[in-house]
Amino acid sequence: MGRLPARMLRVLPSHRRARVYRRAPRTAAALVLALVLILALSACGDSHTRVSTGTYAGESGENAPYLDVGPLVYEVQLSRQLNPVDSEDATYLRGLTADERKLGPKQEWFAVFLQVFNHSDQAHPAATNISISDTQGTSYIPVIPDQTNPFAYQGGSVPSAGRIPPLNSVASSGPTQGALLLFKINVVSLDNRPLELKLVDPENPGESATAELDV
Repeated sequence: MGRLPARMLRVLPSHRRARVYRRAPRTAAALVLALVLILALSACGDSHTRVSTGTYAGESGENAPYLDVGPLVYEVQLSRQLNPVDSEDATYLRGLTADERKLGPKQEWFAVFLQVFNHSDQAHPAATNISISDTQGTSYIPVIPDQTNPFAYQGGSVPSAGRIPPLNSVASSGPTQGALLLFKINVVSLDNRPLELKLVDPENPGESATAELDV
């Protein structure tokens, strides 16, 4: 309720005038409080909780949380051991040199399939500083197949609203729907679980995220 015109106030008793004047500030304060609440609720709706750690449960049906690494978001689709004599797994080893294909007597192939999303309004480079490690501190970096492997994660620039692997690519249409990170690991590391994936932001090396992997 607004203030009454002065000529109307003059005809009111003094105690009525005081009541009218007190009501206006109270109404204004209520309007300010309502506006603050609306702005606070709007801010909550636009907020995004950044995630830098998470567990991947794999075969139990639970996926890893989306991991924020700089301006990009990463999600592990699947992680598992590879069998080179299996027809599907053999395709994941395409693009390796003869020396790269060789495994030591106590080594085996381990694959992580990853998706990357860019929800920002400009292009950003995808992580290339990537590793997995076991509980004893043994760390592994990926073996990178050449361009003849359509599943291989190659990093590179991810355009605004883009993703890795690109939609309608061989990798995105494949069984895992993710880009391949290929590792040679020691068999003993499978006993030293959980394995942990680490991704480092190429634009800010001080920022990284980790996720436990299914084996």
